[in-house]
Amino acid sequence: MQRTIIEQNMKEKKKKKLKINWVPYLLLAPAFIIILAFLFYPMLTVFYYSFQNYNIAAPFYDSFAGLSNYVRLFTEDNMFLPSLWNSVKWVGTQVSLQLVFGLAVALILNQKFAGRGVIRSLTFLPWAISGVLTSVIWMLIYNEHIGVLNDILMRLGIIDRPAAFLASTGTAFTAVVIAELWRGIPFFAVTLLAALQNIPEELYEAARVDGATRFQQLVSITLPQLKRTIVLTTLLRTVWTFNNVDLIYNLTGGGPANSTMTFSMYIVNTAVNGSNFGYGSAMTVVAVLILTILAAVYLKVSKFEEV
Repeated sequence: MQRTIIEQNMKEKKKKKLKINWVPYLLLAPAFIIILAFLFYPMLTVFYYSFQNYNIAAPFYDSFAGLSNYVRLFTEDNMFLPSLWNSVKWVGTQVSLQLVFGLAVALILNQKFAGRGVIRSLTFLPWAISGVLTSVIWMLIYNEHIGVLNDILMRLGIIDRPAAFLASTGTAFTAVVIAELWRGIPFFAVTLLAALQNIPEELYEAARVDGATRFQQLVSITLPQLKRTIVLTTLLRTVWTFNNVDLIYNLTGGGPANSTMTFSMYIVNTAVNGSNFGYGSAMTVVAVLILTILAAVYLKVSKFEEV
């Protein structure tokens, strides 16, 4: 009798295990379908076209290209390495400067003072403005004839006549860096400020009792506590900055004389403006590989998993 009851219980448990609750999967299905449609499908399409001669301006030459697009990029394209070097400079200056200034702003906003909430909101404002609108703002600031920057510099006696900051190879890159810096600092400021508020106040109180200066507290307490946030934000900002083209496209278009031609800007000029989607797709695949390797090495070197 007992054996029969045990067998029945085992059968009931097996039935319960075999019974699948499909409700969670049905709820996740719309998001999964959207991800497939707008993320994975375009990625696979780009990978496919990277092996094709696909130019909508000359469809009679469309054919299977094999690895010729990649061979051309690495052996024949004289703009590949210069544009890649511009991307290195662009990403390096942007991420490092945004991190330093963003940390400084976060430390200030973490203090108690009158109107702190309003100042915090205003600090985040540049990040909320679209890239196109940011480009328009800085085009007016840099304008040779009506720009406020030229007016200020001439009033201070720094320059004798208006300068075309975006049309000179000596100033265009710096001008674009400053414009993007203005837009990017709030991202680091807000994320680091959130992390600062999670640091226990007891650590600072103990440090002050031991006679630690503000700088010593920054080095010994603040930065170690912020390490995980800094690693994650710098990685995200590196990827975003590498792929960023809206500001450069609107301000200089990669010029003058390719002085602001980053690799991503070069892809846009090749694929979109030049209608050569096959070669542009091959360049995009190479960019993805570069970013993937960079991210893996950065996480390994920074020991992100151990933080």
